[in-house]
Amino acid sequence: MKYGDFIAQALEEASKVARESFGKVAGTVKAGDNNQVLTETDLAIGRLLIEKIQGQFPEHNIIDEEAGVIDKQSSFTWVIDPIDGTSNFANGVPLYGIMLGLMENNSPIAGGLALPSFAEIYVAEKGEGAFCNDKKISIFSDGNLKNALVSYGIDGHPEKPEFTREECALLAEIVLNIRNLRTSNSVFDAAMVMKGAYGAYANRTSKVWDNVAQQIIIEEAGGIYTDFFGNKIDYSNALLQPQDNYTFLAAPPALYAQLLKIISSH
Repeated sequence: MKYGDFIAQALEEASKVARESFGKVAGTVKAGDNNQVLTETDLAIGRLLIEKIQGQFPEHNIIDEEAGVIDKQSSFTWVIDPIDGTSNFANGVPLYGIMLGLMENNSPIAGGLALPSFAEIYVAEKGEGAFCNDKKISIFSDGNLKNALVSYGIDGHPEKPEFTREECALLAEIVLNIRNLRTSNSVFDAAMVMKGAYGAYANRTSKVWDNVAQQIIIEEAGGIYTDFFGNKIDYSNALLQPQDNYTFLAAPPALYAQLLKIISSH
């Protein structure tokens, strides 16, 4: 892999930082958004990954959730989520991860995620498949949504309470058509889709760093990854507007079609 080995090695180093501080740090709520939490470990991992990228690919752009944008006017952009699931991490819940993705001309071409508490690293590169700890993975489904565990990440929106109420009503329709609902509201849920444990993962409140890495891995594992309503995700403004909201729906093809039908009819 052209980028996969670099991604895996960088995530292994970042995982060590996360494991060393897990259960020992406190989170602070980011100003203006009670759903978002920050720890010193987020900042430390972000600095580590930026240093790794700049050492290996100094001409590439970088978007980091905490540090912001480093624009080198390149067609390549690395996207970092130092800790996805910081609220979990800060509260001693092991369902969190680290994501590192790469786009070329605004399209994901490589990515990796680490689940430090489970010693798992997932890596994919466009056209080369997806791997967990060097073992090839593929999304599995028997095609029956009623048999599936489905994850749905949801944030409250006090500024738009009707949106949250509408989202919960749609979530109820989904729950009525699956086996059970699961939600860590972190990349742990995406990893469960990648390995076939969950049938789908959806979220209507996310950022570019929540998407790029997991998108390429899910696609290379045989899944479909679009916005929540079935459209191709457009990352063309990511460097200029990194705080833009993104939605996503990820699933194996048969379950994706069934979920999209429920969403479209709501």
